[in-house]
Amino acid sequence: MAEVLAKDFFKSSGTVQKLGVSGPPGAGKSTLTGRLIGHYRSLKLKVGVLAVDPSSSISGGAFLGDRLRIMEHATDPGVFIRSLASRGMIGGLTHTIFGAIHVLEALGCDKIIVETVGTGQDEVDIASVVDTVLYVTTPAMGDEIQAMKAGAMEVGDVFVVNKADLAGRDKAVSDLKGALGLGQSAGQAPKAWEPPVVATSALSGEGVAELAETLDAHWDHLKKSVEGRVRLKIQHSTELRFWVHRHVVKNALDRVTDKILEELVLHKMDPATVGRKLLTAGKESLPRY
Repeated sequence: MAEVLAKDFFKSSGTVQKLGVSGPPGAGKSTLTGRLIGHYRSLKLKVGVLAVDPSSSISGGAFLGDRLRIMEHATDPGVFIRSLASRGMIGGLTHTIFGAIHVLEALGCDKIIVETVGTGQDEVDIASVVDTVLYVTTPAMGDEIQAMKAGAMEVGDVFVVNKADLAGRDKAVSDLKGALGLGQSAGQAPKAWEPPVVATSALSGEGVAELAETLDAHWDHLKKSVEGRVRLKIQHSTELRFWVHRHVVKNALDRVTDKILEELVLHKMDPATVGRKLLTAGKESLPRY
């Protein structure tokens, strides 16, 4: 039944801008997300929010944590907020992210916001799930911006210096622009979309309207250029990879019996041999117990 519904939901895929909010812990991602929701609602837009949180190693459930800062919109019928468990998946995502996105697309959301768990520079996988990546930092990072890994710099479509009411705002903006300009200075050809840097204060709301306009501009760019189609193909490829990985692993591990584990303990078999048989020949290649 779930796969039948998934097929219907998928028909609406690619029609709505998906925004990915990433960046280091403490950058104010949740508060900024709340401000963006408020801005979009003032324009009568329907918003879906998927907050991927670290999950319990015992129960597998997600903990909302500082996502409570966006719960002021929870009673708004034009806003749907869902916390998803990362379930140990690296990259700040979860295997179920695409299914949830398709539901929100079919629901008629005008904007979908995906906020990752907040691992910072390791969150490059978000670029293969959403259309526009917001990388959020703060003036407090200072010289650390210069040491940001290339991955984080390359996946961002819009960079946000949040908490712009703090000292060091102008320097942080300047340093970030300088870091983004290193590619051009190294002789690379100019990109069709050069990532802008926007200063915001999620606390006061300063710069949020400008940020929303910039995000709309990137969506327009994707719809008018070949890049939009390329990104959609990447998203579908990632979704297919997630689906195959989840089902292959589950099907394989479902065939592991206690007897096989006992033989591993006794060194009568080894994990590589068992694993190869599980993935290649299936049940018939394994001893029946």
